[in-house]
Amino acid sequence: MPPTPQYAWPLLARRLGTEVWVKHENHTPTGAFKVRGGLVYLEGLARREPGCPGIVSATRGNHGQSLALAARRHGLGATIVVPHGNSREKNAAMRALGATLVEHGEDFQAATEHASALAARDGLHRVPSLHPDLVRGVATGWVEFFEAVPQLDVVFVPIGLGSGLCAAIAARAALGRRMRLVGVVSAHARAYALSLAQGQPVESPVTTQLADGMACRVPDPAALAVMAGQVDDVVEVTDAEVAQAMKALYLDTHNVAEGAGAASLAAALQRARTNPGEIAGRRVGLTLCGGNVDHEVFAQVLGAPMPA
Repeated sequence: MPPTPQYAWPLLARRLGTEVWVKHENHTPTGAFKVRGGLVYLEGLARREPGCPGIVSATRGNHGQSLALAARRHGLGATIVVPHGNSREKNAAMRALGATLVEHGEDFQAATEHASALAARDGLHRVPSLHPDLVRGVATGWVEFFEAVPQLDVVFVPIGLGSGLCAAIAARAALGRRMRLVGVVSAHARAYALSLAQGQPVESPVTTQLADGMACRVPDPAALAVMAGQVDDVVEVTDAEVAQAMKALYLDTHNVAEGAGAASLAAALQRARTNPGEIAGRRVGLTLCGGNVDHEVFAQVLGAPMPA
């Protein structure tokens, strides 16, 4: 896939009061950053297991699209498990890419446990949601960003299960950059914020209605091990703040962002209000990591008034 662009949008700079760069991972072949991981993982799987009968994994949408696209390129079947009530349009996209979609459970954790059961029952290769190959693939986007804009001072990175932030940490180290990396979690899915604060995995309930890409109830211990001592701070953003950031991105750049895709801007806007010294006069990096939002949800977001 070709590199995705990064742009310094003047209206976002005015909104935040400083120079802002956006890495547009909404411009990948699946509309989200995770496609990079799927392509790398399936290429490695094809070499390691040339007779693989097919793959199975769990997702809220973007990981599943990534695997479905990559599996199709390798002539493999892909079974993807999603929780009930998942995004209808993400489900439709996965089916269009050739995936067999299975709905199970009420949240991602239930879906991932069912994916493991299907792998054992049907003899399929179980693709995890976090793996070194997935992180390696995602890191290519951060390398593109950090090479294109080498003087970033602070970068806000949404945390779902952790591949995005782990990849940013790896890219920063590989290129010898010194920017601050600030993780962003949903205030309605606090598992990673609590786990990083306490230094051990902490399960936390998920109630977010908008940021499904950050709807993690049980953190991954391997991701926490990578993040420990490498994440400079963590910001929690509410659904209301995410909705405002989704609308701001559309108004200022005419790009569509899903909830998690707008989370980095939501965090930067929050910090601009509560701790302006972290933002003012600094070159800020954001990732619009996905644009796969159901049109009815996006219509509601655009129709809501912006705060004064």
